[in-house]
Amino acid sequence: MAYKSILTILTDPAEVGPVLEAALPFARSEGAHLDVLCLGIDRTQTGYYFAGATALMHEETLAQAQALASEIEAAARARLEKTEISWGIEALVTQTASVAGIVARRARFADMVMLPKPYGEGQTSDAPVVVEAAMFQGQATAVVLPGGDKPVTATPERVVIAWNESAEALSAVRAALPILKTAKLVNILIIDPQRHAAEVADPGAELCQMLNRHGCQVEVSIVAQTLPRVSDVINRHVQDQNADFLVMGAYGHSRFREAILGGATRNLLENAIVPVLMAH
Repeated sequence: MAYKSILTILTDPAEVGPVLEAALPFARSEGAHLDVLCLGIDRTQTGYYFAGATALMHEETLAQAQALASEIEAAARARLEKTEISWGIEALVTQTASVAGIVARRARFADMVMLPKPYGEGQTSDAPVVVEAAMFQGQATAVVLPGGDKPVTATPERVVIAWNESAEALSAVRAALPILKTAKLVNILIIDPQRHAAEVADPGAELCQMLNRHGCQVEVSIVAQTLPRVSDVINRHVQDQNADFLVMGAYGHSRFREAILGGATRNLLENAIVPVLMAH
């Protein structure tokens, strides 16, 4: 397996540079095609305006969304035209309620979807929807970037797997195999193993064997949950290992949307210091 079709979705002109600078090396190293979807989102609720004003407001907000999509597309196209890889670009205007459906449709046919961090200062309410729709509705492998000035490598040398014996975690491992096989070291992190599979005498042994057969250099770290949040333990371990990539399962549950990321996943993504590959 290889990542031959990579998708990224941009909703903010400020994200164009950082996201493409991370996505382009991945596409280049994999010999992949990169698709860029530029979304101009109308976030207004026109039903709240008084009679007679709705049509005017709707026209104005759609024009603003169109201008936003065009600005994102122009910035992305200017960067893509300087690269030698295969790429495609599409600009769309949509309203908030339609974002999930559009993202899921595109993500379904991508090997990997690379996205900016959905939580944190300055992020809109649509950012988490994009990530959730790609993974849960689109059933795609997602790589969420950490943000900030730290460069993202296309060939991670040290990768941490957050392992808890779950089906979601195993899906993420399988999706990450092209990255794991080229890493110099894969560290399997197990936090309080008795909470996950008490009957297993050697936690992580089966996963370790599976990865060894793929030629991975693997080690297992078993740690106690010494911090209140599991996400904090994971991030601290990533730092201690000097890792440059994290692999973990994505967890969700039905509520107001079709799928909403669980609290631990949200906390981890908000404070992520390396790219996080997730699958469901």
